[in-house]
Amino acid sequence: MLRAIGLMSGTSLDGVDAALVETDGHRIGKRGPSLSLPYAPELREGLRDLLDRAPGLSADAPQVKALERELTLRHGEAVRALRQKAGFPHVDVIGFHGQTILHQPQARRTWQIGDATLLWRETGIPVVHDFRSADVAAGGEGAPLVPFYHAALLGAEERPVAIVNIGGVANVTLLDADGRIHACDTGPGNALLDDWARIHTGHPCDMDGRLARAGQVDHAILRDLLSDPFFHRPAPKSLDRQSFHRALAMVSDLSARDGAATLAAFTVAAIAGTPLPQVPRAWFICGGGVHNPVIMQGLRQHLPGVVASVAELGWDGDALEAECFGFLAVRSLLGLPISAPETTGVSHPLTGGHIVGAAGAV
Repeated sequence: MLRAIGLMSGTSLDGVDAALVETDGHRIGKRGPSLSLPYAPELREGLRDLLDRAPGLSADAPQVKALERELTLRHGEAVRALRQKAGFPHVDVIGFHGQTILHQPQARRTWQIGDATLLWRETGIPVVHDFRSADVAAGGEGAPLVPFYHAALLGAEERPVAIVNIGGVANVTLLDADGRIHACDTGPGNALLDDWARIHTGHPCDMDGRLARAGQVDHAILRDLLSDPFFHRPAPKSLDRQSFHRALAMVSDLSARDGAATLAAFTVAAIAGTPLPQVPRAWFICGGGVHNPVIMQGLRQHLPGVVASVAELGWDGDALEAECFGFLAVRSLLGLPISAPETTGVSHPLTGGHIVGAAGAV
């Protein structure tokens, strides 16, 4: 077993999650501890602005380089804090996802900022990064990459069973009755609702679903949103965080409460309408969306079978994606696949990631 620290900065832009995981690339040994370090408001706003400007920027643009350095240093702080929390254990590798600022697989482009060399110098631990590019270059969607980790965790669960990860974008992993893995992005997760809440309340998200719970869904707008061609595409498929940004304009004439209710319903309906080859007997939910009671209630109403938080499996849903990139870093070191035709649409199982730093970690 190798010990890895996984680092994840998701499309919610709220901060960096860090988690320890021990694995041989197939089985999961010890998991945890984990922690989250929030981003300063200035960094978060800078990253949010970068999402809108990324298509016209180069990697050498001063704004990109400055934000990349600040983001990487915050990741270095997360590594040091986690090692201190864990008692400074030996760590073999860091899995560094970076921050996605652009994802256009149809154009063979995916862009995660983060300076892996700087992170290696800050921590003294080899860093695996750039997990998505090889898949996209080979014609895959480059996302989602969590399914192999989900499948490793679900090994003992009765099948078919699904995990739904609701970050800024939502995705689903299905482990079918024969143990095959299927996955895709489902549509918006928390991103639209987060942006709406920030505009109307100044808070970074709809805390406890208060806005959405107090509002009424505009079903005409919801039907229009669900008519987007994305929802008619077969899986696997993936999204950029900004793919449905027009939804904010479509609900702009609604009250803050009704807009939030409609956007929450959009997330739920997109998940419920996802094309899967088998109907799961149970759906386990993780990511930030699990903390929104309106989204959870909607999923329980619209999904067949059991709907529950991954906490009921004894998992820390807030650490799962960070753990995943520790797991994928080990698979990358061993040359094992991190994507497959059923998860990203790539033509054959494919490894990915690049390593920075020499062997012999601290």
